[in-house]
Amino acid sequence: MKVFVAGGSGAMGRRLVPRLVAEGYEVAAMTRDESRAPWLSAVGAQPVIADALDRAAVRAAVAGARPEVIIHQLTALSGVTDFKHFDRGFALTNRLRTEGTDYLLEGARAAGTRRFIAQSYGNWNYAPGGTGLRTEQDPFDPAPPANQKRSLAAIRYVENAVMNAGGIEGIALRYGNFYGPGTGFDVDGSMVAQVRKRRLPVVGDGSGVWSFVHMDDAAAAAIAAIAHGAPGAYNVADDEPLPVSVWLPLLAEAVGAKPPMHVPVWLGRLAAGAVGVSMMTRIPGTSNAKAKAELGWAPRYRTCREGFRHGLGDVPVPGFGPLPASS
Repeated sequence: MKVFVAGGSGAMGRRLVPRLVAEGYEVAAMTRDESRAPWLSAVGAQPVIADALDRAAVRAAVAGARPEVIIHQLTALSGVTDFKHFDRGFALTNRLRTEGTDYLLEGARAAGTRRFIAQSYGNWNYAPGGTGLRTEQDPFDPAPPANQKRSLAAIRYVENAVMNAGGIEGIALRYGNFYGPGTGFDVDGSMVAQVRKRRLPVVGDGSGVWSFVHMDDAAAAAIAAIAHGAPGAYNVADDEPLPVSVWLPLLAEAVGAKPPMHVPVWLGRLAAGAVGVSMMTRIPGTSNAKAKAELGWAPRYRTCREGFRHGLGDVPVPGFGPLPASS
């Protein structure tokens, strides 16, 4: 089976592509950076050079590959740490989730692609309030902070486009917050750097619940979705969502940093805006039960308690040598 990976040399692609090859898939991996082509070839994939926001180039890339399955992992999340100007930091990712999705779907229809698996998100976008973990049946936040509205609209867009693409089996993987190689929660990542400098405090009571997923577990879910699961949305996160008041001190301890500071809500709002306060005090965690039951997937790192201690570093994909530097 031929699989086309959009974002083949990004943080996710670098964990996903070698595993797809190892499992016997014929992989065409799209990247805009020609310098990544040698690594993609070395791990057994066919490099495809194209800018994800160039409609003609994307259509031609997909048409040339004629894949049965497309895995859309296009984002630009590296280095995003500014909660106060959230939508500004996510502007390029939002374009990739809207324009980029449209171009890939156009190519998919022309190529006769059967299944389209897209990266979505599942945590802060769910409606707050109430108790318990959110499932795929729960609504998204009808009134997110003003500086998060564009990013939520982009998440809605990619999901609606993919799951309503007539004639194509559309799956949206609502990933939790990524950690591990190539992410902000890498051992040398931008978020960890903030923790080391004690610039990421617990705001208020720190009751906002975060769902995490290690990059290798996220890649495994995408592979599972190739052959399993009905079209629809799936939360992909570990087994133990944790409030900020718990996971942030755990992360600080894992990287040898001092415990995070605690600041009142009013001060948190001045520093991180309404989005930062929301992320720290009101967001709900998500349930992975559907993904486990229907995709046949389970996280290797069942909790970030374990993952923060053992999974933050850039551990090479087994059998494939060193990975290229993150873009």
